Amino acid sequence: MIDRTITIRNVYVMLAYAFRAMRSPGTDRIAAERFDHLHDLLAEILVRGLGAQVKRGLHHDFLHRSDELATVRGRVDVARTAAARSMTRGRLVCDFDDFDPDTPHNQALKSVIVLLLRHSDVTLQRRNALRRLLPYLDAVTLVDPTSIRWNTLTYHRANSSYRLLLGVCELIVRGLLPTETAGTTELTSWVSDDAMSSLYERFLREYYAVHHPELSPAAPTVAWDLDQPSAFSGQLPVMRTDVTLRRGQRTLIIDAKYYGHSMQAGPWGKATVHSTNLYQILTYVKNEDVHRDGSVSGLLLYARTDAAEQPDLDVVVQGNRIGARTLDLNRPWEELAMRLDEVCRWLES
Repeated sequence: MIDRTITIRNVYVMLAYAFRAMRSPGTDRIAAERFDHLHDLLAEILVRGLGAQVKRGLHHDFLHRSDELATVRGRVDVARTAAARSMTRGRLVCDFDDFDPDTPHNQALKSVIVLLLRHSDVTLQRRNALRRLLPYLDAVTLVDPTSIRWNTLTYHRANSSYRLLLGVCELIVRGLLPTETAGTTELTSWVSDDAMSSLYERFLREYYAVHHPELSPAAPTVAWDLDQPSAFSGQLPVMRTDVTLRRGQRTLIIDAKYYGHSMQAGPWGKATVHSTNLYQILTYVKNEDVHRDGSVSGLLLYARTDAAEQPDLDVVVQGNRIGARTLDLNRPWEELAMRLDEVCRWLES
């Protein structure tokens, strides 16, 4: 099994970019500290992030409640009141909305904090800091972390500060575990590549949004360049890009790939770029290049593994530049940023 190693500081930076938390209070201090275990870093993010959230006020929402009350509140459920014979006890069954902190967002936070308190790689100092925050969540229900439906948690202006905190919580639950080597983290075989792939894609998109807004970074869909409209076109799959950059008339489509194996073995043992990945990026490019002028390029950007053979492709296919490169997430952040900036040169004519 080929593993990727990622320096702990880079995991933090990826999270910070992915959830647009680069300017959050305390982020510079976190990035400057040394952490020997990933869970210790994630615990520190929760300590500082939740501490700041408590000062601003925990997220509340209107939650529907139904209860037997001595006074009328909201709407009286006459049928249930009669069925329960509540009136004989001087009570009414009422349905009402309560402005409550017991939201799914806070439930996820509390449950993951309790999970971290039992983790041996979190230092005693940070476990104590987490314990001091728990009383602020007394009114919040403790749930099974594996039952949290992360994709249903919604964000808006009032709770946007929860994005990074709950992104961290999701990674913790998904099972990121530290290696014995200080400063690195290894993904165990049971961790879904989809989870880290999603973080990797989002990190790349947000990096360019922060540092290269002039390139209009986005993740649009590519329309099929059909010769003529068809009643059957609805059955064609959606072509959704990971990152698309534009400069003038030129376009670069980047497809982020986070695999345990970034190369495939050919029929005689020769390592080649994954054929499905290559066909995919070529299809995106050809359909986007509606003018057939070669103004659209495509790049497969793999998270580097420790395999001997790495993707390093740069060819022109029917007028369009197609390539495959790697991004070594175990290198110092300055080198990573330089590598990402070099990608922008693909938009030069």
